[in-house]
Amino acid sequence: MTSEERLASILEMLEECRVGLAAAGHRDSADLVSMAILDVRMRLHRIGHAELRALCDEMLDDGSPQTSDTKPASGGKRPPLLRVVK
Repeated sequence: MTSEERLASILEMLEECRVGLAAAGHRDSADLVSMAILDVRMRLHRIGHAELRALCDEMLDDGSPQTSDTKPASGGKRPPLLRVVK
């Protein structure tokens, strides 16, 4: 089994765990597993922290004004809990 195959297997297992946690109502734990999933995906696709940071900066600086009373367009989805900082 190659390193990439092992990471893909781990990713699949983590995604199953996240679904199970969310279904059981353990949203905070599911969010933590989501962070682990992001880390594994970054490793699998060879995305560095600097690239992720640049993407986050670009997404935050999309030119649209944000107000605190604006609701997400996705129908109640929470905003990100964490922000990538250096």
